[in-house]
Amino acid sequence: MESVRAVLIDIDGVLTVSWKPLPGAVEALRAIRAAGLGVALVTNTTSRTRASIAETLSGAGFEVSAQDVLTAPAVTAAHLAEHFPGARCALLNSGDIGEDLGDLVLVEERPDVVVLGGAGDGFDYPALNRAFGHLQRGARLIAMHRNLYWRTDEGLQLDSGAFLLGLEKAARVEAEVTGKPSAAFFETALAGLGVSADRALMVGDDIESDVLAAQRAGMTGVLVRTGKYQPEAHENASGTPDHVLDSFADLPALLGLAQ
Repeated sequence: MESVRAVLIDIDGVLTVSWKPLPGAVEALRAIRAAGLGVALVTNTTSRTRASIAETLSGAGFEVSAQDVLTAPAVTAAHLAEHFPGARCALLNSGDIGEDLGDLVLVEERPDVVVLGGAGDGFDYPALNRAFGHLQRGARLIAMHRNLYWRTDEGLQLDSGAFLLGLEKAARVEAEVTGKPSAAFFETALAGLGVSADRALMVGDDIESDVLAAQRAGMTGVLVRTGKYQPEAHENASGTPDHVLDSFADLPALLGLAQ
């Protein structure tokens, strides 16, 4: 732990649930910042912009700014601008993320790329069937993430990963994923912090997309038993976390920090 110089932190299920702080999370983040460690809040949240997320977290007591937040939509927009410049994109997403999409060209007919964000009421049959039609006509499929579900204060809720599997199977295509668990997402976060993977630690409640993916990218992976954590997912995972904590509140002790 002495070599750790930066901490990457998932938001939903780690710092908050339904945007309400989990016990001890505000104080733990404060201790990490006080120790001079770099902080990046890395999230597959697709319903809010970076600025909106930072504002909400700040209002809840967390010391964060928009520059601390890296979202799947922001990384997706950058990826499309680099690899598909000028592409016509059909976006299926619940939530207003336009501010983080830059100059992305959004269309409803004859897109070059279908971009799948986070699930919500907009993921109805007509919308999914239109996306299926675009893919049959040769459009590429980009997914911001593969999350099957997330936790709210009303329990687990279905996410777009479940629909993504159906689209891939029906259209006989494989999506390119730009958010977690893609290596490119973590590389972007590390570049922003100016640290190498072996000096960074990732904290998440999703053992596959957060923790094991970060370990494959060379980071230390810490799983917390909050948010979407489920014992059976832990037991049946494809690997073993470096550390498992009851909550994010326990991280300063793991790092040997005073609170």
